[in-house]
Amino acid sequence: MQNSFPPEELRGVYRAIYERRDVRSQFLSDPVPDLLLGRLLQAAHHGPSVGFMQPWDFIVIRSPEVRRAIHENFIDANRQAAKIYSNGRRELYDGLKLAGIVDAPLNLCVTCDHDRTLGAGLGRQSDPATDLYSTACAVQNLWLAARAEGIGVGWVSILNPERLRALLEIPERITPVAYLCLGYVTDFASRPELETRGWERRESLARLIHFDGWSEQDEQRAASLLSS
Repeated sequence: MQNSFPPEELRGVYRAIYERRDVRSQFLSDPVPDLLLGRLLQAAHHGPSVGFMQPWDFIVIRSPEVRRAIHENFIDANRQAAKIYSNGRRELYDGLKLAGIVDAPLNLCVTCDHDRTLGAGLGRQSDPATDLYSTACAVQNLWLAARAEGIGVGWVSILNPERLRALLEIPERITPVAYLCLGYVTDFASRPELETRGWERRESLARLIHFDGWSEQDEQRAASLLSS
């Protein structure tokens, strides 16, 4: 079709999407070259943003001391998070490795500036949270580019945000959106770890598709769409 990528490039895009993983435990100690990091940040900076507001900033963290302090934050937050689980689910939770903060050679904090004036507010009048959504799109761009470059990425969500803000000296108007661990890895798993470990399964897409409104759910029609 007109404007579509050549087949081999198209396959590469979909391969990055399907083979992207949240990496926590396969990091190698090899440093991420600056030239490669620059490409990943450029990919993130070319993410879509409502009104072209570009609300993101990127804090590159290589210091072992800073990463150890962030890891202490994770340990405390993870101890609190574990309390909501019991029995077999708690045992499974305790066996999961949920962060590679000190294992990965590079950490990256992606933030959202709520006061950024770029875009003159276009598209934000009815939903101010679009700046956060836009920042998440930048994260996804970086993640897909990283997979194509052979770089693993792990998103650490189990952190106390105020402690993180203090450790990285992030201003109050700025929201930390994603704390990422980056590095070369031994391999990329064929399926998400949480799926292989039995924590959760991938939901059937056909159950999530609606037609002409929320109540118009037709799983058979959706299945037909997906198989076409």
